Amino acid sequence: MEKCNCSSHDCSHGYCIDKVPIFVDLPFEIKQSIMGSSNHKIYNKGEIIFNSGDYFDYLFIVIKGRVKLSKISAMGKEQILKILEVGDFMGELSLFKNTVLTNSAEALEKTEICVIRSEKVREIIMQRPEIALKFLEKYAERIKHSEELIEQIGLRDVEQRIANYLIAEVEKNNIKSRNNKYVINLPVTKSVLSSMLGTTKETLSRKLSLLQDEGLILMEGQRKIIITDIESLRDIQ
Repeated sequence: MEKCNCSSHDCSHGYCIDKVPIFVDLPFEIKQSIMGSSNHKIYNKGEIIFNSGDYFDYLFIVIKGRVKLSKISAMGKEQILKILEVGDFMGELSLFKNTVLTNSAEALEKTEICVIRSEKVREIIMQRPEIALKFLEKYAERIKHSEELIEQIGLRDVEQRIANYLIAEVEKNNIKSRNNKYVINLPVTKSVLSSMLGTTKETLSRKLSLLQDEGLILMEGQRKIIITDIESLRDIQ
């Protein structure tokens, strides 16, 4: 692991912590202090960042690429919990309690991570207590997301989960209608998407084909889905 050089003015991506809204308004001196005790790590696609059972005492910030957080069942089935994008972080629970991880993280593409010791962040929290509230807000969001994931997998069938995901993509990315069509470029492979939705790749492909046959969507290539009847999709949702 290399010492993070993000405190230098010639760093190509600026301050790592500037990508995290919680830190962006901190004074220059505090940012320098944090970055002075940080490390920088590059992971290639498919490389494991941490595993379930690892001891965790760091805050990890994604500064480039994407990271898959997942759990593996006793039967070997993977359930993706979240896809972390640039500016997202993991490890906020370690700021308040030493913990052993219950999930794993894997780079979905070449990924750069800024690693900050939890002890250093706790020092900053003592100086700026409002930061602790922001971390708790973020943790509450994660809990809400987990509850929604449990509800989706437990109470909705696969077709409903797909409809819910597609509509959420439209709303999250503010995709505008073009001739009553909404073009979605999937951010992940169908293999990853199937795990996010708690199903298999084969079932996902079969259900997407069914939605296409019913005239609700069109599929182009491996990553493009065009919603052609969003109201019918909402009815399924």
